[in-house]
Amino acid sequence: MAYDEELAERVRVALDDVKGVAEIKMFGGLCFTVGGNMAVGVSHDDLLVRMSPEDGDAALAEAGVRLMEIGSRTSRGFLAVAPEATKTDRKLRAWVDRGVGFASALPPKQPKPRKAKPASAR
Repeated sequence: MAYDEELAERVRVALDDVKGVAEIKMFGGLCFTVGGNMAVGVSHDDLLVRMSPEDGDAALAEAGVRLMEIGSRTSRGFLAVAPEATKTDRKLRAWVDRGVGFASALPPKQPKPRKAKPASAR
């Protein structure tokens, strides 16, 4: 996985008092969910933040913020925040809080059942 371990640890600290957080490897990086909904993540040295599409559109005007790219696709409300915009713990916490606020407002997701492996694959 290609992600900044130091940034990931800073995010863990920022999420320390949030209930229902899970850490999942995805998007070629690390994703933190709240109630099963993506809140924030780390990919390379960027912080990934999920927000409402409207809030995300407004946040694009902020320095160091762009739409998150997965392959050649982008989606409104999924942002990549450059290291200069998360340099201090206060700035990082503000971004994490935005992602947690959005994810917490969504209905919780039930974990998907794992598919059983065929007997021949065991």
